Amino acid sequence: MVVVPDGPAATDRRLAPVVRLAPAKLNLTLAVLGRRSDDYHELHSVMVPLELADRLSVTPGAGPEDTLRVVGGEAGPIADNLVLRAIAAARAAVGRHVDAVPLAARLEKRIPVAAGLAGGSSDAAAALGAALSAWGAEEAFEPAALAELRARVAISLGSDVPFFLAGDAALVTGRGELVDSLPRLRGTPPGVLLVTPDVRTSTPAVFAALDGDAAAAPTDARSTRASSEHLALEWRAGLRADALLARAGVLASANDLANAADLVVPGLRALRRALARRLGRPVGLSGSGPTLWVLYASATEAAAAAAVLAGLDGDTIVAPGIGRPSIVATAIAAAGVPPAQDPGQEVAT
Repeated sequence: MVVVPDGPAATDRRLAPVVRLAPAKLNLTLAVLGRRSDDYHELHSVMVPLELADRLSVTPGAGPEDTLRVVGGEAGPIADNLVLRAIAAARAAVGRHVDAVPLAARLEKRIPVAAGLAGGSSDAAAALGAALSAWGAEEAFEPAALAELRARVAISLGSDVPFFLAGDAALVTGRGELVDSLPRLRGTPPGVLLVTPDVRTSTPAVFAALDGDAAAAPTDARSTRASSEHLALEWRAGLRADALLARAGVLASANDLANAADLVVPGLRALRRALARRLGRPVGLSGSGPTLWVLYASATEAAAAAAVLAGLDGDTIVAPGIGRPSIVATAIAAAGVPPAQDPGQEVAT
């Protein structure tokens, strides 16, 4: 049902900038259950948002079209950016029920691009929410109708986008459209060390390798699915942060895309092994990579490990790509929404 608001309240509120944080995500597990008839893959993944986040702000635009300015990092061609695509999709979805004026968006990038952290998808979810808020959609639509609209637009933008509508840890199934929120971890959220080689990974290329190359097959797909299902059950029952850390070794091997990513990014497996030897901890892969992750008891411990890696010369830890890898210390977001004052600490390399 659509509700038409009375008075100028919605118009007045649109004059203020709308700001959204767009957190990175981490796949603690990723089981690929098979290829579907629509050519997507059926997934079973426990995902968490991180404190590392991009920052998006939108205001009414000065011209006839939506605009985007990206600062602080690479985001690819502006015309193809998911922020603009999300705003356009939101405008098409609301139709004439709201005054969907052109918007000027500013995106501060902190999340590495094409890295398995879903930065673009998170930006899209943030843009969807910011656009609807700027246009006053909360007053124009009943809550259930608005939630359905958000979900429909989100999955049209990408398989990872619906996860970010949940705002917290979740079990993600289907191709990504089925998101079952999980309760917050009990205790201090674990710190996370992220190491992202200076190379972009195409998710479709990794899935293509999985489908077409025997060498890319999961090492033990049944074990990955069992690990993912077990973690989701434990999380629903009230998982403690220290218990999650104790399972780091199992989780680090619970990604069915790992072998495929190793084929697409030569040298990634060697980097993972080198990091495991140097840090003495299990090293996992997020999504289709190439970002590698290591869990710690706190963000402070993760930052200390990041400083150690940053101080090593390039011959000690050899990473794929031309430049040095990005090394970021962050943490699992405690309440699903990362703090605005410190969206992840990057260590100079």
